[in-house]
Amino acid sequence: MKMTKKSLLATAFVAMMLYSCNTPNVAYFADMKHNQKEAIQQALDVRLRPDDRITIIVKSQDQRLSELFNLPIYSQRVGATYSSSQYMSGYTIDSQGNIDFPVLGQLHVAGLMREQVVQLIKDQLIGRKLVNDPHVTVEFTNLSVNVMGEVNKPGRYAFDRDHITLLDALSMAGDLTIFGQRDSVKVIRANDLKENTTYVVNLQKADELYASPAFYLQQNDVVYVAPNEYRARQSTVNGNNVRSTSFWISIASLAASVTSVIYMIVK
Repeated sequence: MKMTKKSLLATAFVAMMLYSCNTPNVAYFADMKHNQKEAIQQALDVRLRPDDRITIIVKSQDQRLSELFNLPIYSQRVGATYSSSQYMSGYTIDSQGNIDFPVLGQLHVAGLMREQVVQLIKDQLIGRKLVNDPHVTVEFTNLSVNVMGEVNKPGRYAFDRDHITLLDALSMAGDLTIFGQRDSVKVIRANDLKENTTYVVNLQKADELYASPAFYLQQNDVVYVAPNEYRARQSTVNGNNVRSTSFWISIASLAASVTSVIYMIVK
């Protein structure tokens, strides 16, 4: 049966619609409007855990006295050019949550924020009449989060701040690919009871994102971005994705077919 022009046009339209339906939705914050305000989850401060590593520097007007409480600074050669770099020895928190601090001995720091460790050491130094005017600096040295799945640069990313957000981690990983599920990003977090809690975050809804307990990350969190359905369908033996020859052959074939139909209609 000979197809009418209307039928041919409808066929071409359906073909284009079927292809466009496979286009992934990559929008963020789709619900946000101009000048819209959203409540943000209370900032989650990083608290120290066993196996975390920190550096502690004590300074006072008496330089010789300060040196009693500071670990040595080491030099090392780096790279083929043998360039010199320096680093300070740090304290690794043991399984009991303690560090062995010079002169002061065992200090329990697990569960404390950085500023609380600073205050603890100041109180000990002044209370024991060891240093009257201590200036204490505490820095994180090995805190990190893991970002996996459909991101451009998956990996383990270090941070040295008191606060790090999910958006920070995804930005460090080069953002999601166009195939990542933006409505169900998973954050897997281990607690002190050696149990994992999984949070699911929707990046397309600002109110859900900012209110999520996973908006602020903790050290050792795992961020996982699952592939969307489009990506899953393209995960074939031939690697049929946007980087493959077969993908572009399919696109060219579809374009040629649509062009042929349109030509027949016009003719």
